[in-house]
Amino acid sequence: MINFTKMKAIATKDALIKPLRFGTSCYLLLAAMICGNLSLGFAQNIQLAQNYLDQGAYAKAESIFKQLYQSDKRTSSYFEGYINALQAQEKYEDAQKVLLEFSKNIPNYPGIEVRIGQNYALQQKEEQAHSHYEKALEQVKRQPGFAYGTGKTFREYSLLEYAIRSYTIGLDQTGDPTYAIQLAQIYGEQGKLEKMFNTFLELVEKDTQYFYSINRYLSQYITSDPNHAANNTLRRQLLKNLQENPNLVYNRLLSWLFTQENNFKQAFVQEKAIYQRSENKNLSRIVEMAALAAEKNQFVVATEMLQFNLEKQTSLGSKMLAHSKLFKVQIQKAAPQDYPQIDKDFIRSIELYKTAGGSPFILRIQYAEFLALKMDRKEDALALLQKELKTDLSDQQEAKAKMLAADILVTKERFNQALVYYTQVKSLVNNTPLAQEALFKIAKTSFYKGDFDWAQTQLNILKKATTELTANDAIALNLLIQENRNSDSTQTALKLLAKAELLTLQEQYRQALPLLDSILCQWGGNIKETALIRRAHLHENMGAYQKAITTYTELIQSFPHSIYMDDALYALAELYRTKQEDKEKAMAYYKQIIFEHADSIFFVEARKKYRQLRGDTVL
Repeated sequence: MINFTKMKAIATKDALIKPLRFGTSCYLLLAAMICGNLSLGFAQNIQLAQNYLDQGAYAKAESIFKQLYQSDKRTSSYFEGYINALQAQEKYEDAQKVLLEFSKNIPNYPGIEVRIGQNYALQQKEEQAHSHYEKALEQVKRQPGFAYGTGKTFREYSLLEYAIRSYTIGLDQTGDPTYAIQLAQIYGEQGKLEKMFNTFLELVEKDTQYFYSINRYLSQYITSDPNHAANNTLRRQLLKNLQENPNLVYNRLLSWLFTQENNFKQAFVQEKAIYQRSENKNLSRIVEMAALAAEKNQFVVATEMLQFNLEKQTSLGSKMLAHSKLFKVQIQKAAPQDYPQIDKDFIRSIELYKTAGGSPFILRIQYAEFLALKMDRKEDALALLQKELKTDLSDQQEAKAKMLAADILVTKERFNQALVYYTQVKSLVNNTPLAQEALFKIAKTSFYKGDFDWAQTQLNILKKATTELTANDAIALNLLIQENRNSDSTQTALKLLAKAELLTLQEQYRQALPLLDSILCQWGGNIKETALIRRAHLHENMGAYQKAITTYTELIQSFPHSIYMDDALYALAELYRTKQEDKEKAMAYYKQIIFEHADSIFFVEARKKYRQLRGDTVL
């Protein structure tokens, strides 16, 4: 402890002896040092006392907390620690004296009555305990501002019925919705699902700003199983409330519930009702839901949603964009035998929009991509793009057409032609993300060719790319080339990897796998990390999801500091969310990105999807 008398004497003596050297500023500095040391001392003491309490050294904890309490009898942390140390040693009478003393220092505080009652309860004196609990509630009635804190104290001691009464007083007298949320949470803890849901629904009906907060609470009880008790209870109450009061918030909650259950057909019914009855005719929610349905391979209902979106669009441009989204899902669900019909639908749609006075560039580009990637009609796709390039296009449109043409040429191993187009794209839309993507593809094409020097030259330019994804890819590829050129003069592993990546681009997955396996068997370091992430991607593309999970997990465990760590974590989260339907594991991987990889390009999406799974948002 600091001896203030001694310090004062020293300071006084020094001031008298050396008045010119020890001015006012020095006194202030000394005072600040004393106060600082005093605060530090108390902080250290309370931490030490708490450590003793946590370790079961109750007598030692009592001794320190007693000193702290006697130094300041109005600081609740000193008081609480002292009481806890006494009660842990069953010194209930000593605790009672301290409690009564504290109540005199701070009168009319209901929390202390709860504490006194709890001290009686520890002695099995239930009658006296309940008497003090009732006194606490009487004080809350007189001063409803204490309702929240008193309810919280009751909850800490598992006195839930008293907590309910305290929060109910607060809600009745103030109307503060915070009390309704606390009440609903307690009902949930008690397993009273119907009362919990009713309380939440009454709150959100009065104020829709609580919609997302309530979703988060509800998601703790709602599962993907539509027959789960909580799901059934909530669904029944929502339908009942909707019948009695056709408030759109109940349609929104039903849509949310059905989405949690992956019942997109019924969710769509609710979304249509919301659209029809809303003044703001917003279709974005339906389009987003269609994407979720497609992720879950529910292509029929996803198609219905996008057809609805197409029908409701008014402008020609919006209709073409909606049609493009519809084609995307149709291609996604199609089997090879469906391709000829899609081919005809593309031609008919393009002609219809052209006749209507539109310029369906977006559909023609999509059609060329479909011909190249799905129907393996690469020459027809290139011919279509060449025809498109002869029309009057904006720089942006010309760049997109040439980018796709170059991508197709790379798959045909016509690298020099592809490089010409990529270079032209860079010039057309210079200093844009598309230009940076073109520059990266120049480097990647050089990599496929085995021209590692030129690839590195382009990658060095891209280190400062404004597009984070492009910059990260450029850095990763540059490091890969540099490390392996230094360690392998023949560049054998690098050439194997380049060939494997080209085969992957050509969708020759089974031919690419042995090359990656060869790298994994013979080489280590950075190229092994790259081979692992590429092999995992291949398994995903081939639909071997469990093998993909195993490979991603191997990468995480074997290379904890890998540059691909966040890629692997995000891929695992997506697989567990969309393919394994394991919500908890998906959330765990998203959470790892959020808390351990805040600089990741996947951070924003990981946070968004984590919140969706937690129930923060509708979709």
